[in-house]
Amino acid sequence: MSAETVSPAVLVVGLFLVYLALFLLGWVVLKSRSGVPLSRRRPDAVMHTSGLTRLTDQAVGALNRGVNQRGNGFISRDRLDDCGLKKDPGDYLLIAGVATLLAGVFGFFLGGPVPAILLSLASPFGFHLVLNMLAARRRRQFDEHVPDTLQMLAGGLRAGHSLLRAVDAAAQESQPPMSEELSRIVNETRIGRDLGESLAEVARRTQSDDFSAIAQGIEIHREVGGDLAEVLDHLGDTVRDRNQVRGQIRALSAEGRMSAMVLMALPVVMFLGLTLTNPMYARTFFSTLPGYIMIAAAIVMLSIGGLWLKRLIKPKF
Repeated sequence: MSAETVSPAVLVVGLFLVYLALFLLGWVVLKSRSGVPLSRRRPDAVMHTSGLTRLTDQAVGALNRGVNQRGNGFISRDRLDDCGLKKDPGDYLLIAGVATLLAGVFGFFLGGPVPAILLSLASPFGFHLVLNMLAARRRRQFDEHVPDTLQMLAGGLRAGHSLLRAVDAAAQESQPPMSEELSRIVNETRIGRDLGESLAEVARRTQSDDFSAIAQGIEIHREVGGDLAEVLDHLGDTVRDRNQVRGQIRALSAEGRMSAMVLMALPVVMFLGLTLTNPMYARTFFSTLPGYIMIAAAIVMLSIGGLWLKRLIKPKF
């Protein structure tokens, strides 16, 4: 679809949708929100809020209530905690909605209704992949901090502190995300939750086998007694050996991961390059039925190939 064949009304509607999406992104999503309400920080201050602010707050509140009622889903509080994201789920739902709207408008101007539908469907999937990447990176950072945390816990116990005080000290000395998880353990224990349950919950949430071993070792020590500092030292040696082996495996599989990235990106980059140099080439794909079929087949084949390469370059031990 060329620029000459697009009616002025469609252009006006498209521009309106683009400006609306940018406005929602700037006003609702990117505006700063303090963790403590103004009424608590400054009780004597007179609060003046505009109608638009009240409307956006009500929209975000409605989205948050819907997410809480549905439980686990596309965006939930537990999943955001896994990614290390602090905002409410409603904010990220608005981000996904704005991104979907912009992708649909861009696809419509790129080739018509079919690309608009395809890009609109691909936008939530891309948001899902971004959340998975953030969660994986946070878990990897958490695993890297486990040996130092074990050393600090053992040192605190040898200095005469209780286990909970040693965990609190390790939380203050550690870096995120370890400090966040340890602080959460301390806070949950102070309000009455069992320490073993809090440790097991952190191991489940971060999917860390090393921290799961720590939770099991502490739970066994609470039942049978013994020198917990020595147990943590042995666990620290084991975790360091595992991290060393894991690093060697990542180094040996680096070439395979790079080859997989090149193989996945090469068709997309070549298509974009040909589209920029020869627009008639891309028009065949976006204006004919065989072109739509070829695009769908390419997406399916790239997805299958990506999953296959992921299984090949992800060794388990």
